[in-house]
Amino acid sequence: MRLTGVSSESVWTGLSVSTTLQNPSTRPGLRLPGRVMLTAGGADVAVRHIRLGLVAQVEPEDPESPHRLLQYHQVPIAGRFVVPAGRRRAVDFAMPLPWETPVTMFGGVPLMSLRTGLRTEVSVDPDLDQGAMVPVLVHPLPTQQHILAALDTLGFVMRQAGLQHGRLPGVDQALPLHERLGFWVAPLYAGPITELEVIFVTNAAGLEVLLWMDRRLSLAGVTHQSISRFRVWHAGADRRDWVATVDGWLRHAIDRHAAAAANADWSATVRESAHVSRPPDEPVAPGYGLGGTAGGAGVGGGGGSDGT
Repeated sequence: MRLTGVSSESVWTGLSVSTTLQNPSTRPGLRLPGRVMLTAGGADVAVRHIRLGLVAQVEPEDPESPHRLLQYHQVPIAGRFVVPAGRRRAVDFAMPLPWETPVTMFGGVPLMSLRTGLRTEVSVDPDLDQGAMVPVLVHPLPTQQHILAALDTLGFVMRQAGLQHGRLPGVDQALPLHERLGFWVAPLYAGPITELEVIFVTNAAGLEVLLWMDRRLSLAGVTHQSISRFRVWHAGADRRDWVATVDGWLRHAIDRHAAAAANADWSATVRESAHVSRPPDEPVAPGYGLGGTAGGAGVGGGGGSDGT
């Protein structure tokens, strides 16, 4: 039998399973510490393995299909062992989180309806018994936090957040899903674009930021989309002017968006900014690591950006 999450006592084996976390709040790239407690009933229980998995509700690639739960990351924490009758067995763990783990918290509050759960699978025999999942609260890395805060300063308002099943073309991804953050466009940029989606693809060195822009004219039936990509490094993140950086990305991306539009009359460029008027930063070499922490200080220079 497989007992998932927090399970009541099994009718077949008398085994109960409970998973607890030292702290459910974490960040991508960190380890999530906790304990799985197994309690046997009136007979010995032979366990085959214990696995932990991260689960979230995702939108399918086919927009007509319903949302579904997807386990996007799994880690084994124990092999074969026996829980003696009437005894308890504790298995401690420190589960490494992928760098691409979707962020579910910003500013101390949940991001819309985004949720991530920790699933515990204890294999005893082929049957499956699903229980509740332990919630995991994923806060942004400092680099992600700076970018989201800069968008807020520039006047963007988050309107939706979701997880999309599937991979982005031309982007190196480790997980089979990606997070999309949709914003109402700030007044300064509202002429050239009507919608902005931000996608983070993160690794140990830095993150790739995708700005997905859309301009729709409902009466004319015209739609134009474009994607611009920028890269920044975790090292030196606290020393950047993030409002200037993000504003530079936006103006660079909007200029590309306008140039590719079929009719430039309704997709004009943004030449000046209320916050900064300068070209995007030139890319620089990445730093040499994060000092063993998710987004902590590392050795090396500041970050850079490159629109493609």
